[in-house]
Amino acid sequence: MRPKDAERRRHPREPAQSRAPSGTVIISAMLENRIQQNFIDSADLKYQASQVLSKPIAAAVQAVLTCVTGGGKVLACGNGGSAADAQHFAAEFVGRYERERPELSAIALTTDSSVLTAIANDYDFKVIFSRQVRALGSPGDVLLAISTSGNSANVLAAIEAAHEREMVVVGLTGRGGGKMSQSLRDTDVHICVPSDRTARIQEVHLLTLHCICDAVDAQLLGDQETST
Repeated sequence: MRPKDAERRRHPREPAQSRAPSGTVIISAMLENRIQQNFIDSADLKYQASQVLSKPIAAAVQAVLTCVTGGGKVLACGNGGSAADAQHFAAEFVGRYERERPELSAIALTTDSSVLTAIANDYDFKVIFSRQVRALGSPGDVLLAISTSGNSANVLAAIEAAHEREMVVVGLTGRGGGKMSQSLRDTDVHICVPSDRTARIQEVHLLTLHCICDAVDAQLLGDQETST
């Protein structure tokens, strides 16, 4: 076989990287830059939010601690990504966060498909959480109400029901707080992320929930560094 023919032959599974069009390289670089910018934007907001939110998060920790050490429970609700956050929080409390400890009582009001669909079908989607709060909530319990806009009608209705049950509300919002900022009482806690972007708000909400879990564990178990 002549050297020229050998150069032309290539195993069929061998990637032809040298033949990739230059446009592909440019697109790849653009995607990587966009991805890196998302990381930077998220990190910048978290740094900014840490200055603003540390005080209300600490107040939320105290409210949750008073609740669970007094035999109460946390009811959590939200829609979409906020529903996932509610379930995430309940899982960390009933299971564990990073350290072994006794179970803590928390219920995500977003998980029972029969309850949700029955209430939505028989009444209205607006009351899917509020009816559960009235059924399950007791004085001294905490409602963790999550809404990136602060305007979710069913979350606002849940807050009203929580007040009827003499519960403390911890509200997680963004975009200035929306209608929730007017619905909360002085005895409640409002954690409002200083951003208008839903994705960024949700990222800070998740970090906030982790901060609450970490601080509760530290108060119950003692302050110690977790292993990595």
